[in-house]
This record gives sequence, C-alpha cells and structure tokens, in this order.
Amino acid sequence: MSDKDCDKESCSALDVVHFKNALKQFQKLVEKKVTQKTEERLGLYVKDDDEIDYDKFYETVQALFGPEIKDCNVKAFFRKISSNLDAKTEWCEIFGYFIVESDAISSQLSEENTVFLVSQKQQITHTGVKRRDVIKGIAKVPHLDFTVTSSQKGVLTVFNNQMRVLATTHVKDTAWVTGCDFLTQLKRVVAVTERTVIVWDYKSKGSQSNCFVIKPMENGLLCVCTVTASDHLAKDNILMGDDGGYVNLLTVTSDDFGLKQSKAKKQSQFHILDSKNFKIVKRKLHDDWVMKVKYISDLNCFGSCSIDSIHSFVLGDIKRLEDNMPVKEFSVPKGVNAFTYCGKSNVIVTGGDDRLLRIWHPNINTKPIGRLPGHLYSVVEIVTNEKDQHVISLSSAKIFRVWDIQTLTPLQVFHDNQESPGEMEIFAMVFDNNHHTLITGSSVIDIYPLTHVIQDTKQVPQTHEKSINVLVYNKAFHQILTVCSESILKVWELETGYQIYQIEDAHGLNIEVTCAAIEEKGFHLATGACDGTVKVWDFGSGQEVKALPLAQHSKDDKHRLLQVVYLKANQSQHVLLVLEQSGKMKIIQGNEVQTYLNVTWVLPEAVAFPRKNPVLSLSLKPDALQTHEFFPDMQLLPDTSSLSNETENFVSSREIKCFDVLKVGGCSLIATGSANGAIILWDFEAASVRCLYNINEDSQPSVPQTPGVNAVLFLVHSAFCSGKIGSLSSTAATVRSDISAIPGQGNTYLNLNKENTRSDEINTQVTTEKDTTMCKNVQYLEKNVSLSKAVMRYSPVLASAHENGYIYLWSIQGNLLKEILPFSKYPSVSLTALCTDISTKVLLAGSKEGYIMRWNIGSFFEDLQNNKNQIKEELCWRAHSTKVVDLFHEEEKNVVVTASIDGSVRLWHATNGYYLGYFGQPRKFELSEISQLILPCDVNKFPTIIKEESKYMEKKKKSEYPLILDRKKWKSLTRSSLVLKKPAHEDVVQDFKFFRALTSPKILRQPLQSFKSGNKEAGVIFGSIPIYELGSPVEESVLPSYQWNEAERSSPTEWKMEPALSGE
Repeated sequence: MSDKDCDKESCSALDVVHFKNALKQFQKLVEKKVTQKTEERLGLYVKDDDEIDYDKFYETVQALFGPEIKDCNVKAFFRKISSNLDAKTEWCEIFGYFIVESDAISSQLSEENTVFLVSQKQQITHTGVKRRDVIKGIAKVPHLDFTVTSSQKGVLTVFNNQMRVLATTHVKDTAWVTGCDFLTQLKRVVAVTERTVIVWDYKSKGSQSNCFVIKPMENGLLCVCTVTASDHLAKDNILMGDDGGYVNLLTVTSDDFGLKQSKAKKQSQFHILDSKNFKIVKRKLHDDWVMKVKYISDLNCFGSCSIDSIHSFVLGDIKRLEDNMPVKEFSVPKGVNAFTYCGKSNVIVTGGDDRLLRIWHPNINTKPIGRLPGHLYSVVEIVTNEKDQHVISLSSAKIFRVWDIQTLTPLQVFHDNQESPGEMEIFAMVFDNNHHTLITGSSVIDIYPLTHVIQDTKQVPQTHEKSINVLVYNKAFHQILTVCSESILKVWELETGYQIYQIEDAHGLNIEVTCAAIEEKGFHLATGACDGTVKVWDFGSGQEVKALPLAQHSKDDKHRLLQVVYLKANQSQHVLLVLEQSGKMKIIQGNEVQTYLNVTWVLPEAVAFPRKNPVLSLSLKPDALQTHEFFPDMQLLPDTSSLSNETENFVSSREIKCFDVLKVGGCSLIATGSANGAIILWDFEAASVRCLYNINEDSQPSVPQTPGVNAVLFLVHSAFCSGKIGSLSSTAATVRSDISAIPGQGNTYLNLNKENTRSDEINTQVTTEKDTTMCKNVQYLEKNVSLSKAVMRYSPVLASAHENGYIYLWSIQGNLLKEILPFSKYPSVSLTALCTDISTKVLLAGSKEGYIMRWNIGSFFEDLQNNKNQIKEELCWRAHSTKVVDLFHEEEKNVVVTASIDGSVRLWHATNGYYLGYFGQPRKFELSEISQLILPCDVNKFPTIIKEESKYMEKKKKSEYPLILDRKKWKSLTRSSLVLKKPAHEDVVQDFKFFRALTSPKILRQPLQSFKSGNKEAGVIFGSIPIYELGSPVEESVLPSYQWNEAERSSPTEWKMEPALSGE
C-alpha cells in the first residue's frame, strides 16, 4: 500500500468520526427543540437567548453538515418536529431522503391523531339520486341544520341533521342540474341547469310540490350560490357563473312566485316563468368557464374562479357587477378550479390544474403568501374546517389531503376506493361545521367523521389501567393529580388534558397510595399509603422532600391512611392531618431541621353520647388556644351526672370513613363521618364535641336514623370568609376569657344559640360563685343579640352524604337544616362524593352508580334562618358506569372533573353536563366547544335538566280524577245489545279504586298486587282494565280521601266526587 492510499484511508476515518459527532450534536439539537416546543404548549417556557427558532436551527445544521444542505429540506424537517412532537424522525431527512408517499399514508392512518377516521365512514346510497345518476351539488344550511343535494338528473333532496330525507322532488322537464343552494329569506331551494333556474318549495307536502322554472338564460349555468347578507325579508340575491365567463346576479322576491296563489292549488305544478321579467345583472369577469362562485360574508364580497390563466380568481363587491368598476384579479397558471376562505386566518386558498394550493391574503393579489405542494393530480374541490383551521383539498384521483393552515403542514392523506371504476369521481364536497363531518357526493353520499368525535363515542376512556384512588386539583397551577391502585401518580394540565409527568411506585414497590392533598399555594404535595407512610413532594418537579418512615408504624391494615389534609406548608414547616382506617386522626409535621416527619397530635376518641343531649365537653390545657397554632391538646370530660340520669346512650362508631376541617372566621372545627351514621363535630373554639344524628321517637335506643356517612363537607358563605362578621372571633374569645377565670370551668360549652344554652345547663352544675360569673356572661350575650343573629345568618354549614342517597345540611350548633334527596325515578343510591364551587352557590354530588347531581344552593345560603329558601336541583347526568371516587368544580373554566373506579378521569361542562373528553386522550381539550352532545361509550343516558314544575315532590296542583266513566254518554254511543244497569253502592266504590290509584304521584317501592281482573258491567273498554290495590307506606304522605256526595248518589246516570281536604 502506498503512502497516498494510507493518507486517503486516514482522511476517510477522520471524516467518519467527524460525521458521527455531527449526528450526535444534531440529535441533541432536535431534542432541545422538542423540549422547547413541549414547554411552549404547556405555557411553561420562558424566552431567553437559547431559544431555537428556524434561523438558528438552519445555521446550526449548516455548521454541522456543511453548505450542501438544502434550505427546503431543513424547512420541511423543522416543520415536522414543530407540528408533531411525537413524529419519528431520521437524520437522512435533512439530506432530502424522506419516506415514500404510500408509507406516509399508511403511517398517518395508523396514528391516533389523524383528522378523519376513514374506517368509520357512513354511506348513503339510493337516496337523492336515480339509477346512473350522480350528486352534482351539496349545500349546508347552518341556521336550519339542513343539507341540500341536487343530482345531475334533477332530483332535489333536503336532509335533516340526522341525514334523513326531509323532502325530495324530481324535476323532469329540465336539462342536467349543475348546482344548488338555499334561499335564506324565501326558505326555498334553488338549483341551476344549462339554461334554467329552478326554485323549489321544499315545505310543500305530498302531491302539492311547487317548482318554478325561470328560463331561458343566455349562457349555460355552471354554478350557483346565494347572497346571505340580504336585509330584505322577502328578497334573495342569487349569484350564478356560466360558460361564457359571466357572473350573473338574479334578484327574486316573494311576489315573483305568487306564493299566496300557489298555496291554494292542490296539485303539483311546474310554473314556467320568463327570465325577462326578472332583474338580472351580469358582468364578464373571466375569459373561460366560471367553475365556482361563492359569497364570502366576512369580507362582504363575492369570489369567482375560472380555468383562465390571467383572470383566474376574482374578488369584489356585488355592486361591481352593476357599475363595472375594477375588481381584484388573481392570476394563477392553468387557472383555478376551486377556492375557499378561512375566516380565522383571513386567507383564501385556491387550487387548480397545476396541483398546487396557493394561499392568498384578500388584499394582496400580486403574490401568494404560501404554497402547499403535494397533490399529484388536479385539485377539484377545497373546503375549510373553521374550528380547527384545517383545509381539506380533493384531487381528481379522489385523494384527500388535510392541511394545517396556520403551520402550512400536511396532517393527513387518505383516499377512498369504490368498488366499481365508474364511481371514482367526486363532484361535490362540503364540510359540516355543526356536526364536524366531511360530506362528499358522487353516485353515493359519503360522510367522514372527525377523529375526536369517534374517540369520544367509541373508545373506552382510560386515564389509568387500574381503578382511581385519588383525584386532587391544584388551583394555583390549574393542574390535577390522579393516583391509581397501582400507585402510578400522574399530573395533568386541566385546560389541554396533556400529561406533564408521572411517578411510579411513589411509596415503594407494591405499596398502594391511598390518599393525597395539595397545599393552598400549590407548591407541595402530600401522599399517604396503605402502610401508614406519608411523603411530601415538590409538586413542580415531582421530587420527594420529606417522609414519615415506616418504623413508627406496623404493617397492620388498621394503619391504612384514608384521607390527608394540608394544614400548613412552606419551606420551613409542613403540617398534615391524616385519618387512619382504625379511626385515629393525627397531626404529622416536620421542619427544615428534621429529616423525617413526626406525629405531634392525636385526636381523642369520642366513646358515648347522651341520646337526648349528645354533647360532651373538652378540657383544654392552659393558654392552649392562644399558644397552639392548629388544634390544642385536650381530653374529654363527660358529665357523669348527666350520663347517670340517661338510660339510653348512643355509642358512636370508631369506624370513621371521612372528615373535613374548617379554620376560618374564628371557627376551628373538625367533622368526622362514621359507618353507622354518626357525625362527630369537634369545636375547639367552644371546647366541645357533639354528635349529629336524627332519631325518631319510635326508633330503638342507640340506633341512629341517619345511615352510613360517605363524605362530609363544610360549606362556608363568602361573607363569612371575607371578614364582614369578623367580630365573631373576638366575641367568642371574650366569653372564653371570662369563663377561664372560674376554676374548673374551662370546659363549659357556651354558644350564641338559645337551644344550646339550655342544653349546657343540663350538662353543667354551677355553684353560687359560678352563677355570678355566668350571669355576667349572660348579660354580655344579651347585649350582642343583634350580632349573634348576623353570625347565624352566614354561619358555616356542614353537608353530609349518606348511604341512603340523602344529603343532610347541619348547622355548626348541631341542628338539622335541610334534607336533600336527588330527583330520580329510580330508587335512591348511595352518594360517595361532595364538592362545591368557590362562591358556595353550587353543590355537586357523585353516586355509587356513576351519576352526578347538581343543586343551586345560593338562595338557601343567603339566609339560613329563612325556611322558605329552597334548594333547587338543576341537573343530573351519568358520568360513569361505576362508582364515582371524587369530583371537583372549576369555576373559572366552568367544568366538572370526575374520577371513578373504572380507571377514567373525565371532563364535563358544568352547566349542561356535556361530555368534553377524558384525561389521557390523544387530542387536546376544547372547553369552548359544547354545541355537540356526545357521550362516552359506556354511558347511554343523556343529561337531564330538572325543571321545578317537573318535580313530583313539589307539585301542589290539585286535579280531579283523570278518568271518570259517564255511563249515560257511553250508553248513547254503544250500538250493541249490552244493557248497562245501575250498579250497587259496593260496585261503585270498587270500580273507582283504579282511578284513586292513578292519582298517586309517589314512586312505588313495591310492585302492585292485582286482586280483581275487571268488571263486566263497566263495559267493553273499562271492564277489561285490571284493578290494582295500592299500599300506603308509613313514610309516604297519604292522599286526600274522596267521599261521595250523598245528594248526587240518587242520579242513575252521573256521579260526582268531592275531596275531603281535612288537615290542609
């Protein structure tokens, strides 16, 4: 080997090493650009000097690979990674080696984010067309939600929003139809042929179909459209393009068709009208055929296109057709076959035989602002999807291409193969913005749905593979946290639905995360697990900050954490309140000095309460309320004298299932709910603990009427939180300071409520010295009666959701304010979750069967002491097919997020219950789009808007029997030999038991029992009706009893009944 060959090999080796290093740097550049684009979409990116735009990207690529890199290849690659962050990229694409078109089509069709789902195409055959006929024109009527089609052989059809035929007619005595549209003012269909204009009244039924044929026209008409900006109620303007290059303007009114005369005629007639009697204005704008003419209402002008290379596209006002003033002309090689206008982007897209899509600004006709190459055949149709800013173009080879008009990138390419070669050509295409479908017309009508519509209805929503345990909302960052039973923690963006990050095995391998909480500022997250461990995380980065180790707990299931609440969080201290399955509630906290979290406070266990007065007092440590930051150290001091006099006590269950905390406006409360229905209210400001439940007089001792509690929630009026009645805390503090001066009386329960004051007198025995001090306090309270009323008006309310489907509203003094039962025709089901909005005007509940109920509680909270204020149920919808784990209401976005054990977290519109999507879907949320009502695949019931008059519980209308048998009238109408005799008194009462049963508006909990098959003497019809016996449960109200009027009994032919309304 020569020295020259050795030099060549060494140089080639150096080149290979250099190229490999360049590829590594190029890969880092692409990854940095993708990361930047991802942060931009999430709104987390902050612009700096390292921002990568196209110029910087192009300069870096040229520096790596040399000047041989072409600008067009770099630009195509840059657009690809900018528009689709998940797209597969190869370094060879920089040098112009791209995937072949067939592979690109198949790969795009297999992706989940394709625009149209071709596999779900719907096809309408033999409707609107005859044999060997084709659809030549399709027009959408947005305000009526109609679709109008015209076939080549004269079949005009109007479809409703379900694409079912609403009206159709066949024009026999005309030539081929070339297009159609709808007259918005006259409410008629217009179609054009080679020499005539047809106006059809689609509302005429049966044989009374009326068509008006205007002829002759000078040139062959090729296209038609209507001017939608007409202010005259009985006048429409029609634009038509012909084969002579003219654009014609035809003005029609209701008088031209003699609408009043045509309605009087019974038979179908085709009225021939002379075109000379109409006002027709025309102007030659093109030197060849006018292919399309459209009116653009946003620009207040019309547009027409032609295959003429000089006057290819013309844009101008309608007045220019009369005054012959200059119009804007756009020149395109080989002319323009079709065009469309994008309102949001304010651009016009044209396409023709040169196979290019050109993008024009309406005011600039010298040069297009963009070009979209890709079609291999002539472009014949172009339509716009305004909502998504997509342009759909169709070539003569029946190839569809979808473009993003903002990024000028192709999104999808698909083709539609018919069985026979004669069905290859498509003559008309329109996009339905109301239903998000693409409609094409050939020998059949094809309907292509958008992918996101199919995904929302056909695909099973799945946020996690396993059931959801936790759903928490970060109000500060507008992000949500979800945790499944496999301990996979995911954080999502609420507005878009994109996943930000996830943490697997947060508490260790095979350790289930059972609860979580986010502090108010949103910077920290706390999680609890089945083994009792607690961890604190940095919410933004997902990094662990502190933990409560397992060493302080055993692996027994009783230490399983059910709920956690953040009390305080900052860089120096974290304080959490947790609930264990054993019923213990603890405060866990740690500071910056401590490595681990520690248990610092335990809530005492309330054992037994007197049945008549379920209140126990607390003993607080000296100055505990002033020095302790959260809840003071204490112990229960039950009044032994009160308990000894009580023969019946209620033992609260230690199986606590839920709790809620309220520390605002001078209140320091903890409410817990148990499996046996007991609600324990700890009031640390009043130094008392109270058990809330209802007991009937007939109930057994120590058995509460209230069923098991699944959720509790404090409802606080905004006036209470804003400090308008802030004197409450100072008043309570003054009273406590006076009481604490008495030895041994720091545990006395005082309240502004008179009923509770009486109950405290039962539980407390006071000496003479104590009586003196108590009198002073009573005098002090009497001076603040007006203040107490204001406090009671906006005092917090505790809401509890129960197993029997009820929601109970309690005052913090222990009084039951309201019982709420969801309106449903089905038996009540268990409620599992509660939430409210920021202003406490809406209450939402989730049930065991997946239903969501919404109540309006705004008027009720304005004045709690006014019993006339009602709580109105407004909406009910089924969100899941299984149990709802949790939900929350986002007031700013007006959405509701629900989580279920089915593994999905779904988004709903809060006002009407419309389904918006689920977290984990490939497409972005569209929170503003609620025009289309869609449902998930596992839900088949639409939302129910509950009106006040439809509630059977609130119906007060007194109506008579719905059916009363008039024997005299029946006898006069009967021609048979059946003789109706006067029945005995017993038969009369027996006959009308059936009608008394019909008046009951209550839901029957038990099936009816038939005891008589009918009565032959009642006649043919009424005698065959079975008679049923209705039971009268104790809990249901008894209907008013009806008595027969003795004065009317003597009449053999007519009876009357009077309701006895005693007790009303």
